[in-house]
Amino acid sequence: MKFAAIDIGSNAARLLITEASPKANGEMDFTKVNLVRVPLRLGIDVFASGTISDKRAYSLVNTIKAYKLLLDVYDVKYLKSAATSAMRDASNGTEILERVKRETGIEIKVITGQEEANYIYENHVAENLDKTRGYLYIDVGGGSTEFTFFNGNRMVFKESFNIGTIRLLQGKVEEQHWQQMKDFLKLHLKTYSNVIAIGSGGNINKIFSLSKKKEGKPLTLDLLKDYYKEFSSFSVEERIHLYNLREDRADVIVPALQIYVNVMRWTDIQEIYVPKIGLADGLVRALYKEISALAQP
Repeated sequence: MKFAAIDIGSNAARLLITEASPKANGEMDFTKVNLVRVPLRLGIDVFASGTISDKRAYSLVNTIKAYKLLLDVYDVKYLKSAATSAMRDASNGTEILERVKRETGIEIKVITGQEEANYIYENHVAENLDKTRGYLYIDVGGGSTEFTFFNGNRMVFKESFNIGTIRLLQGKVEEQHWQQMKDFLKLHLKTYSNVIAIGSGGNINKIFSLSKKKEGKPLTLDLLKDYYKEFSSFSVEERIHLYNLREDRADVIVPALQIYVNVMRWTDIQEIYVPKIGLADGLVRALYKEISALAQP
């Protein structure tokens, strides 16, 4: 059975198509069939002017039309779509999403930062790790960063902050925003020790790939600091050629590292696991639960 998710982020749009099948023990296995990413960069408009330009709105509509064709080709019956930080802030976001629905038949829901954190947690990565440790999910996007803390087999807190890579590139993050994030994390994690981070998002996935680490092995805070210093010493153009990065990755990877490094320093976290999951994966799992619940007698 195929399930799909569309994630309209501040930096890129993603279509994830997944095949769900039961394992021998009865648990569901989600196999990635296709992932299509389009760098729409809605946040470039929104965080500067508060609106999405006609040009980017046109690109968004065409992207969803292309996704619709792929969904038809793959014969996907179940779809869940969400838009995040840029669309939350865009004064013309509702109007554009109505146009998308009118022209494609696909309805995209604008979700809150809290809902975003919830969907990322749906991946339940921490539940397969050492139960005696605490795990902080850190999802860094273009417009916001989401946190979910998991300890002793339960979710302790979730929170979202408007600190993201595109906002940082545009100088829209002030010292007080950093301080609010720092104070929150220090307050809510002060009674926990030996916390491990779980990172999600395209930037930490790229860092993991560049590190040549084996799957399932963590990255260290010191390694992320080294990458931050190294990448910061080069221009965007140099990063593209030296590390074989796309332009829309080469510019945001430094602010992403800045966020990860700051968070891990403030919380005294030394290691971060990178299971290569994200919002789209969480949307698929949430959708599967919804469909399964409806099928119950």
